[in-house]
Amino acid sequence: MNAEPFKVAVVSAGTSDPSSTRLLADRTAERAAALAARHGNSQLVTPKLQQAITVLGEADGIIAAAPVYKAGPSGLFTSFFGVLDNDLLIAKPVVLAATAGTARHALVADEAMRPMFAYLRTMTAPTSLFAAPEDWGDPALATRIDRAALELVLLMESGFAQAIKDQSWASYQHEYGSAGGTETSIDLGTDLMRLAAGGSAG
Repeated sequence: MNAEPFKVAVVSAGTSDPSSTRLLADRTAERAAALAARHGNSQLVTPKLQQAITVLGEADGIIAAAPVYKAGPSGLFTSFFGVLDNDLLIAKPVVLAATAGTARHALVADEAMRPMFAYLRTMTAPTSLFAAPEDWGDPALATRIDRAALELVLLMESGFAQAIKDQSWASYQHEYGSAGGTETSIDLGTDLMRLAAGGSAG
């Protein structure tokens, strides 16, 4: 059992007030907190915008929720995750969630969001969440939220992300300046790097 309470970051790109995207993210976070409490690991940390990157880096798990615009997650959502350090979320457990005005977009979390989080090398929960207006009164949504929240808690409890950092971090191909600027062990003297800097090979 984890000695420290889990930290779960909730990233919601919903911009309306009230926001169904924020509602879905908050309901999932509440269920994850309740399940973690039953497992003896309670506490949620909700990031303020200016602290978001630090909070994500320190989080044990993430709930990432986006509204769907033009058949994909909102640009605000993808832009936020697009500017993160590629090493920030390695092996972190993530629940993906999306909301839309119609059920036609039900696969956005799996078809558009899951590949992005795979690129960021996260551990996405098997259950993704989607809610259209008609889903809010359906008990099946609560069942899916419970399932996704439990998967998140179990992934956090597994300690997999920490084991990756402890045992396998060096085996990842880190980009120059990644890992918060600490991954700088690139040989700048190679022919390719000299050419890239405007010099000549050899």
